[in-house]
Amino acid sequence: MRNLDISTLRSFVAVVDSGGVTRAAGFLHLTQSAVSMQLKRLEEVLDITLFDRSGRSLALTSAGEHLLVYARRMIDLNDEVMRRLTDTSFEGEIRLGVPHDIVYPAIPRVLKVFHAAFPRVKVHLISSNTKALKEAYAKGACETILTTEIGMDAGGEELCVKPLNWIGAPGGSAWRQRPLKLAFGRQCTFRPSVIASLDEANIPWELQIETDSDRTIEATVSADLAVHAVIEGTEPPHLVRIDHNGSLPALPDQRINLYSNATETDEVRAALHGYLRQAFFAADNTVQLRRA
Repeated sequence: MRNLDISTLRSFVAVVDSGGVTRAAGFLHLTQSAVSMQLKRLEEVLDITLFDRSGRSLALTSAGEHLLVYARRMIDLNDEVMRRLTDTSFEGEIRLGVPHDIVYPAIPRVLKVFHAAFPRVKVHLISSNTKALKEAYAKGACETILTTEIGMDAGGEELCVKPLNWIGAPGGSAWRQRPLKLAFGRQCTFRPSVIASLDEANIPWELQIETDSDRTIEATVSADLAVHAVIEGTEPPHLVRIDHNGSLPALPDQRINLYSNATETDEVRAALHGYLRQAFFAADNTVQLRRA
């Protein structure tokens, strides 16, 4: 009878989710060699090859894809048993601040996984703009925040870098008009760089709508009365990326950064940070992970 080791399965899933052995080792607090040895042991036990190592990017074999499904289920079941039958559950509350435009799709997945691991810890999600979140963090109103910004302040950690794209109504023509009509929030961190890019390209513009409501912006852009800019992957389903063929300027990339005042011994928030890293690294490497 051959038995699977949960720790090797956990390493396997971490490698897939994080995009490589190096990052997985950091998440698991193991050495790279230890993670590599666990993957090798798993392949030997099952007598299969998990990864296609012929290319530069991480890719799973067909057998690896099948194992990944079972591995996630086995890890979840193992963790559920440990939670229910031991007295090591954590309690408390974490105030997590996230810019409203990057809540979907990553944050719901993070909250779900975190709740499964720490069911007695309440995550109070605060959704606002980057400026307000940084002010709240400075005052201690949020212990952990994510931001969207071009640079990064001291003490921050870059989770990923993503392009900023123009978006508009499907089949719309607002992007062709001059002056270009814009719809932006009053506290939007993208707005100054978007305006600077237009000015540098000598494209006249005017604010069609300035509001604190995302829904107002979406409605205005959906009506083809203006255009907007969002981080790639966060486009509302009823709006599309504008294929302008160079008629609009390229926009600067945006960093998604993590700030936290957690101590090194704060196991609960360390776990939350790990889930956030994995979620946004995966979002930044969608093509590679889909191939996996």
